[in-house]
Amino acid sequence: MSSAAALTEPRVLAQTKTQLFPEPMEDAYVVADTQFAQERWVDDRPIDAAVRSTLAPFNHVQVGTGYPDLVGVRQVDDDLLAVDRLGDEPPLIAVEAKGYTGSGGVDVERGVVQAYDRLHEANVAYVTAPAGAVTQSAQTLARELNVGVLGVRPDGDLRVLERPRVVGNRTAAEATAIRFQASAQGVADRSFGLNHPKNYLAVPLAVSHDGDSESLVAEHVVGAVDSAFRGAEFLGLVDRRRAAVELTSLGREVVRFALRAHGSLANALEAFEQWQRSRKRFIDVAPRWGELTRRVVFAYPATQLLVEELRQMHVDGIEHPSLVDLVEWLHVQHPTFTVELFLRGDDDVRERALTGDGELRTGALEDGNVYHSPTVFQLKAMLYHAGILTERGTEPSNLAPRSDEWRLREPVTR
Repeated sequence: MSSAAALTEPRVLAQTKTQLFPEPMEDAYVVADTQFAQERWVDDRPIDAAVRSTLAPFNHVQVGTGYPDLVGVRQVDDDLLAVDRLGDEPPLIAVEAKGYTGSGGVDVERGVVQAYDRLHEANVAYVTAPAGAVTQSAQTLARELNVGVLGVRPDGDLRVLERPRVVGNRTAAEATAIRFQASAQGVADRSFGLNHPKNYLAVPLAVSHDGDSESLVAEHVVGAVDSAFRGAEFLGLVDRRRAAVELTSLGREVVRFALRAHGSLANALEAFEQWQRSRKRFIDVAPRWGELTRRVVFAYPATQLLVEELRQMHVDGIEHPSLVDLVEWLHVQHPTFTVELFLRGDDDVRERALTGDGELRTGALEDGNVYHSPTVFQLKAMLYHAGILTERGTEPSNLAPRSDEWRLREPVTR
């Protein structure tokens, strides 16, 4: 087989991902479609383990009327675009790949049309294919439809053959999950680190205080200072993207509350010392701070979705939902978000848990190790301390998914 003919669709996509989404990148996240997580491709040729590893994580994300081969969020380099990008928010990028098959043909023009459909919701769309298979007519069609064309050479080099313009579109609910993962609040490759919300609520107080914020957190709150700051960023309390940590509007509201409740930031931080190493529910030992925790946690996008769907499960008669019950329910309603929120993207987790069409393999959900610790341990623990759930979170290594209960403490049925 020639080096050019070896450029099957999975290999083309892997080479494209490596160069379009190089690691590490800030405020970026990308998934490949679940069809590429399988051991064999559609023409029954095997997909190399190295290719699958490059393409991971996987999810089945609807954009437009179909499911792109690659969908992600990142700030796009100027050499990949026809004009400057619009606004500060990283664009949603959809990529359709084409490669050589057993019959030898590469239908690049079909890929252009597929990519064009994704522009109904994506901000940028590309078709990527072996460079030698891209015809002039395919490039002309792509230019007319505002679709970018990427050519992969036999040596793996990626060439930009047509540059698209960024368009402004409203992202549909499923693709919003990818934006969520690319944000500071996403759970991909990150962890809340600490499972008590007081560790995060104290960070805005320390930042607003005249003293050294990290020293104040270490002295009054918790020794794991970096985890505290990272978790505060996940909850939208601080912004760490600049040289100096800045308070968000929600973080400033926490400071105002502390001043009203304690008279000064120093007094508020001293109050936090009494809660160190406490395992009691926060809303019970510190009711006013617990109510504030509830408001802060509710501002986290995943909380709103979880609470509403748990409420609906209760209405439908599922009064004591297990983790497996919840994931199966959520996947019907919000498949992309469910995978991103609950299932780890590393190792072979999603290959085991999802079919090529993105359906759940229920058996895999019985293994606690397939779950994201930030969700099933830390986030659930915070929902417990805020008085939202009846049980605290559990480390995936100790998790029994069928008996791990996700029940609302106060279900509202109307």
